[in-house]
This record gives sequence, structure tokens and C-alpha cells, in this order.
Amino acid sequence: MIALSLAEIAAVVGGQTYDIPDPSVQVTGPVVRDSREAVPGSLFVAFAGERVDGHDFADQVVAAGAVAVLAARPVGVPAIVVDDVQAALGALARHVVARLGATLVALTGSAGKTSTKDLIAQVLQRAAPTVWTPGSLNNEIGLPLTALTATEETRFLVLEMGARGIGHIRYLTGLTPPRIGLVLNVGTAHIGEFGGREQIAVAKGELVEALPPAEEGGTAVLNADDPLVRAMAARTQAKVLLFGEADEADVRAENVRLTDSGRPAFTLHTPSGCSDVTMRLYGEHHVSNALAAAAVAHELGMSAPEIALALSEADSLSRWRMEVTERPDGVTVVNDAYNANPESMRAALRALVAMGKGRRTWAVLGPMAELGDEALAEHDAVGRLAVRLNVSKLVAVGGREAAWLQLGAYNEGSWGEESVHVSDAQAAVDLLRSEVRPGDVVLVKASRSVGLESVAAALLATGAEGEVAAR
Repeated sequence: MIALSLAEIAAVVGGQTYDIPDPSVQVTGPVVRDSREAVPGSLFVAFAGERVDGHDFADQVVAAGAVAVLAARPVGVPAIVVDDVQAALGALARHVVARLGATLVALTGSAGKTSTKDLIAQVLQRAAPTVWTPGSLNNEIGLPLTALTATEETRFLVLEMGARGIGHIRYLTGLTPPRIGLVLNVGTAHIGEFGGREQIAVAKGELVEALPPAEEGGTAVLNADDPLVRAMAARTQAKVLLFGEADEADVRAENVRLTDSGRPAFTLHTPSGCSDVTMRLYGEHHVSNALAAAAVAHELGMSAPEIALALSEADSLSRWRMEVTERPDGVTVVNDAYNANPESMRAALRALVAMGKGRRTWAVLGPMAELGDEALAEHDAVGRLAVRLNVSKLVAVGGREAAWLQLGAYNEGSWGEESVHVSDAQAAVDLLRSEVRPGDVVLVKASRSVGLESVAAALLATGAEGEVAAR
């Protein structure tokens, strides 16, 4: 974080200082909420959770070098005490962002947020120092903590914004007001919480409503291929830049194809020129993510060849998102177990099939959470798609939702041993260990709460007879 005195922080957050001998002492290190991350010069934010209360670690973090604790009550060590720790953290982030003068890029969408954010970050950092959301820390706590890692040298701040309901993105944009706002898509993720895609569109569109007008540099980057996103152009006074495969998109892809290994390649067209891209990531769904990143980079002054080179060299920065590892015996494990929704499930299955040409393919799938009344239909549809794509074997893992996956496959014509329903991750591991053969490709995917990454880890441990080669 940029250096701030404890007195200045207290004034910004509206707090009272306790046990602070010298309020002019500065916070020169990071702002952290995990006591294990406290280092000399840091500020520790004490949240009281259901199982752990950060206030109980006050002595420990100060001993580790933290300058003070941002707390809801006095803790016997230097502290700034506030009524609401979360609100205070947001106020501090808003103050720091206003002082920085960096260009803030915010993005949201039902699917692909984290992968796209990682692409944007890798492209922009070639032009200037860039800070971005680690993983998917995109809520009212993770977002300000990310913003507070920016320094005076930061020129681009790329922030992922998630939403669990109407008003959430409006709140986040109030903490970190963006100049460029990107909306990727409106899908069915969290549809059970929102009540329908139209309501999801209302929530996601809060991002473009928060942008400054075009004459002040505001730009809304919208997906031309998604009607609900494209319609958001009417909700903003910012300049509108369209990306997609549609002819009218300002930034578009032509000659889209997959390499023999399942990596997307295409010709990137921008208003300033065109250039060829061959990505290191897997799956055709990354074309849309790449176009979104290219549109942002174009708006910030990068040329088509610069953008294409950066996209071609970009890797996956976040764990368990199409993480491809090949065992020494030739079995390829695709760990996409971080999260799942109907759109990302379909994309992952298509990527599996593209990667597995001439090889046996396994789809080890678990439940998709937060689908509400759509859960039965969506799980059934994914099971059917696995059959239509000729996935060699579907392994549905878990309870009722997994049974719906397997039933969809059965009703689509998978009557033999092409699909199976197992009770839990260990049962899936036992099955795979006995039946997977060298050369097979295994996709593992489910909602984060299911924890299917353990299946991928077990498969890699099983095959670790030598050095495991990650790709």
C-alpha cells in the first residue's frame, strides 16, 4: 500500500486510536486479514468470523511487525477502532484509489471472470505496472484488499467484481470507481439466488451504470454476442466498445479454430489493425475471454501485434481452472474443479473432447450449486451433452444432482458403461485408479463446495512414478 500514517488512516475510516504512542508512524507494508501474512510495517484487519475472531490474534500480528490493528474494539496493542471493520476497509481502499491516479478496470460476468481478469493483467503489465485481483477475491472484502496492494508505481488496477444479488456491484464500484467496465456475459450461475437471467443482467449492468461519461474517459466494454450484455449500452453514458465474433464487434475474432492439442487460435481484429493469436490455454471458450482482454488493451492504447503476442504467451494464473497436467504414463488430468455453472460445464466438456482426439476421454463431474428451480434441467442437460459430444465415460459424483447428470446421459442414449454414478470423491478415485489407462484424458469439474480437486490430486499422485510434467 502507499505509505499512510496511522493518524491519516484513522481520519479516513472515522476511527479512534488506542495504545498508539506516535500517530505519525506510517503503514508501509501490506494490509492483511490473515494473521500469518503480517509482516513489518503492515496493517492487520481484524474480522470476527463464525469460527475465528481476528481480534484474538492482535498480539501475534504486532509481534510479527504489524504497525497496528484495524479493529471493532480495543485489543491491548496499537489499534484503530471503528464501528464497522468492513466499511472502514472499504473507505480506506476508496481513499487510496483516489490518491493513486491509476486507471481502474473492473469486470464482471456469469462465467469466465477470473480467466479473463488473468488475461487482462498479463496483457496490460507489458505496457505498465499492473495490479490485479488474486484468484477470485472479488467480494466486499477481497476487492478492497486487492486495491490496497497498489503503489505509486501502479498504472493499471484490474479488479474482478462478483455479485450475489442486486446492489452488490453498485457497492463495489462505490469503493473502487472504474473508468473502464467490462461485462462478459449473463448466464445461469447463481440463478437460484437471483431468480432469473433478467435479474442477473440487472445486477451485472450496475457496473456500466457506474462508469463516468464518455467525455470523462468512461468506456463500457460489452459482449456483442450476448444480447443481454449488448443491451446494457443503453444503461451507460460511457463510450461503448463491443467485442465478440459478430461482424459489428469493434474487436473481433476471425478464422477461429483449435490446434491438435485443443488450444484456440484465431485472427484478432481491432480498430488499429489485426494479428494472429495462438493461445496456451485450452478450449474455444477462451476466444471470447481473449477478445474481452484485447478490447480493454486496445482502449488503453496497445497495438494489435502487442496484444496478440501477449495473449499468445499468457498462462493460467489461478489454480484449478483448466489446469492441465500430464502424468509420466501419458494420462492427462484437467483440473477445472474450482467452480462450475452450466456455461462453464459445457465449455469444459467441449475442451475435453478437443483435447482428446483419438484418445479416451473421461468427464468426472459433480453438482453445480445455486441453480434453484433450474437445477434438475441444467444437470440433465449437461449429462446429455456429454453423450452428444461422445465423451468416452461420464462419472457423476455425489448425491441427487449427480444422479440427474447420470440420468441425462442415460436418457440421451448412454445405456451401457458409458456413464456411472458414484457416491463421493473417494469412490470416483477408486474407479479411475482401476480403469484409467495410459493416454486417457480426464476432466474433473464441479462447484467449489464439492471439493473434487481431491480427485485430480489423487490421480496425479497415482501416476507420479517420475517427474510430473505440468503444461
